[in-house]
Amino acid sequence: MEDVMRIDSLHPVISARLMVVDVDATLRNAALSLSNPAIGLVVVCHGSGEAAGVLSKSDLVRHLANSGSAEAPVSTLMSRSIVSCGPEDDVHSVWQTMVAQRLQNIPVLGAGSKPLGILDIRDAMKALFEQEEFQERLLANYISGIGYQ
Repeated sequence: MEDVMRIDSLHPVISARLMVVDVDATLRNAALSLSNPAIGLVVVCHGSGEAAGVLSKSDLVRHLANSGSAEAPVSTLMSRSIVSCGPEDDVHSVWQTMVAQRLQNIPVLGAGSKPLGILDIRDAMKALFEQEEFQERLLANYISGIGYQ
């Protein structure tokens, strides 16, 4: 039986990437959050803290490149259909969804659609790769007679 790595095992990484803006914030405010190189997606929230949508860096750049207003509310540009995952979800399954839907980032939502973090596809790949390397070392040690360590 293969070990399942849950999204919440990556909490320090996903919580560090979380940026939230209010549904009434301007695109300029969202751009300030997205100007951080480590941030590729902002979660747009209602005043209650519930996720209302997401706005990606590439969506914002396309909008501004087409002479869109930076003072427009984020609600005019955000994607309302949120592809998300939860803290209990399997990293490998979420990674497969991200690849299939060509997503670089996916919000991690908890109870009541409250944002907990953002999973970047590179972080998912790194975690899966490290898990695979660990499994290989265990197997190599077992085969060579060292046993599990």
